[in-house]
Amino acid sequence: MRNLYKIIIVFACGLMSLSFFLPLWKITIWAPQYPEGLSMQIWSHKFSGDVQTINILNHYIGMQMIQESSFPELKYFPTVFGVLIIFGLVVAFLNSKKLIYLWTVSVLSFAIWGLYDFWKWEYNFGHNLNPDAAIKMDDMTYQPPLIGTKEFLNIQASSWPDLAGYGFAISVVLGIGISLSLLLDRKKIVEN
Repeated sequence: MRNLYKIIIVFACGLMSLSFFLPLWKITIWAPQYPEGLSMQIWSHKFSGDVQTINILNHYIGMQMIQESSFPELKYFPTVFGVLIIFGLVVAFLNSKKLIYLWTVSVLSFAIWGLYDFWKWEYNFGHNLNPDAAIKMDDMTYQPPLIGTKEFLNIQASSWPDLAGYGFAISVVLGIGISLSLLLDRKKIVEN
């Protein structure tokens, strides 16, 4: 295995370690009574920002309270990140192409599962509304976007990765790049 690959894997693990110190995701909501916007940061282990104020706003449309105890993911995400980081560092020093492929598949699978889990969380909050809410419309859901910006009634919500989320995405891309490069190198050797 090339030394460059080792350096890239260690760098990718460093980017993943940002998940312990910085937020992964950020949701911002703008409403007439909050023109400056309300933001909530989602970390691997907690929520921060204007969570209480967002809960008050969400109460009017019948959404459930956002509270850390409702999300078991916040208990095990740091462990999963830690395992992926340690696995990556071990892979970088073992010179095993098979382990690089396994690490890449593990990181990619966790990224896909994390996005699906987040979408499912948003779907649940946006579709399972309290029928006695102060504001309601027939067939109306309030699901925030997974990625991007969306409007419903007079509320605009945007959802984007935050610093640790971008770091993790770059780690996934680096892992895929190394794995593809190794596969192409192997193909060249077989053809020669």
